[in-house]
Amino acid sequence: MIIDTHAHLDMDQYDTDREAVIQRARDEGVEYIVNIGCDVESSLRSMELAEQYDFIYATAGIHPHDVKTIGETTYAELRKLWAHPKVIAVGEIGLDYFKNYSPQDLQRTHFRKQVELARELGKPIIVHCRDANEDMAAILSEYYPKNEKARSGIFHCFSGDQKLADRALEMGFYISFSGSVTFNKSDELRAVAKTIPADRLFVETDCPFLAPMPKRGKRNEPAFVNFTTERIAEVRGLRVEDVQRTSELNFFELFGIGKNAPTGTVSYQIRNSLYLNLTTRCTDDCVFCTRLTRPVVQGYNLKLDREPTAQEVWESIDDPTKYEEVVFCGYGEPTLRLDVIKEVAKKIKDAGGRVRLNTNGHGNVINKRNILPELKGLIDEMSVSLNTDSSEAYDEICRPLPAFRNGIYDKIKEFIAEAKKYIPKVQATIVTQQQGVDESACEDIIKKEFGVDYRARRYNMVG
Repeated sequence: MIIDTHAHLDMDQYDTDREAVIQRARDEGVEYIVNIGCDVESSLRSMELAEQYDFIYATAGIHPHDVKTIGETTYAELRKLWAHPKVIAVGEIGLDYFKNYSPQDLQRTHFRKQVELARELGKPIIVHCRDANEDMAAILSEYYPKNEKARSGIFHCFSGDQKLADRALEMGFYISFSGSVTFNKSDELRAVAKTIPADRLFVETDCPFLAPMPKRGKRNEPAFVNFTTERIAEVRGLRVEDVQRTSELNFFELFGIGKNAPTGTVSYQIRNSLYLNLTTRCTDDCVFCTRLTRPVVQGYNLKLDREPTAQEVWESIDDPTKYEEVVFCGYGEPTLRLDVIKEVAKKIKDAGGRVRLNTNGHGNVINKRNILPELKGLIDEMSVSLNTDSSEAYDEICRPLPAFRNGIYDKIKEFIAEAKKYIPKVQATIVTQQQGVDESACEDIIKKEFGVDYRARRYNMVG
């Protein structure tokens, strides 16, 4: 599903062909458009567009450029607009210290006022921030405490640095990228786009402004959101479909529009790999893992109502040779179902496919024997989560079940060393930014002690 989360189709640039522009968006697969209000008049026009088209939704708010025009009746008029069922957010609101069309103190006053109203109404906000990173973060932190479960909103047309992005994410905000991320000189912005968790990512046009490459210099329109999506997918090493799927779920979770991701997913494609979800049971309860709270990966919900049989897993694979690899993974520990791994992996190999196993390295302890000889010839690559540089840190961060504590870390290291004898390619991984973990020491252990590939995974980047 393709979504343009930020458009200004009510502007006079579309007066001669608005209907045709909207039809082109539909023809290009755009399922939803959010038309953004910047003052009372444009908010009213946005609402009218939303009433005319069932796939267009509206917002209402006063842009920082226009807060100098706020009068005695402005907020009363906005309240009427916010009561409309298709007006789904407050915005766009924020701070713009680049153009300073309104005095900065007035911008801050009315930004706070509108944020307070959004909180009162339970609506997300659409944030405009330009050259005002510190004030923006400081003000928002007053209303959106870190890790609060509020429906925060979207930083639209993001142009800030990594520090602002990280602070926005801590407060529960989504980050949306416009056509500017496609520009030749936007390397720093693309670097930020690469780090945004999938469950906090949107794309937009901000039309009629900022047309993406190769349409730069032309009037932008919602149909062009595809070009931005393609660039974001390229930067993140994903397929366009991966970005579209995550955006669809994010749109549902923020606004309640569209559909939720179904549970019971057995096989799921990311990039050109097919992943197999055998279980949601695990012998670890890692502090960074959302297995029990939100088992979602790249727009797929991996919650299982029951564990699939080996035959069901095999039948969920259309053709193993279509993929670069078929991966036993999911939000649980696959070696808890060793027999299923062996049965399905043999069928994949017999069909000409390549197999990878992602594991926490507990397999020998779980199965009370050395399972690695049994996997020889079935597993082409194995990825083992080491995560820490000491047994004490492992117990604290990965929180193994009581029966696995006080020594499982050394068993994982033995597992990695043993795996090299039977598995053609072995890598060990860590999740970065864990307090009390020396990442350099982890890398030394993995490379020098075991001589296997090392991979560091950003703590909030899943899949």
